[in-house]
Amino acid sequence: MSSYRPERVGEQIHKETTRLLMYSIKDPRVVMVRITGVQMSRDISSAKIYFTVNDKTADRKNAEKGLKSAAPFIRRELGKILQLRFVPNIFFRYDESIEYGQKIDALLHQVQDDLHDNSTDS
Repeated sequence: MSSYRPERVGEQIHKETTRLLMYSIKDPRVVMVRITGVQMSRDISSAKIYFTVNDKTADRKNAEKGLKSAAPFIRRELGKILQLRFVPNIFFRYDESIEYGQKIDALLHQVQDDLHDNSTDS
């Protein structure tokens, strides 16, 4: 068994889950969902699918509920598409790295502005 297999399966799950969300699932709660990554277990028995939405908390909670209700359908469709012996259990997790990166970016801009203001005052 190749050591890259979990990564390859994760990439396929990412691609197909994105396609299913765009074209097959009509739930309005998941319209603004964007899949940011997939983390597979070594034995390919489970997949954590990371997602993000607009930074509104209400949208996040609704998206989590919508994805949780769509998970059995997505898993069933992945089973048809991927042709694996065992279809991994899928779990949706909110990806907080986007918000964290935006916070760091804002802090860096603030420091840059402060340095610029101090250099013009001198």
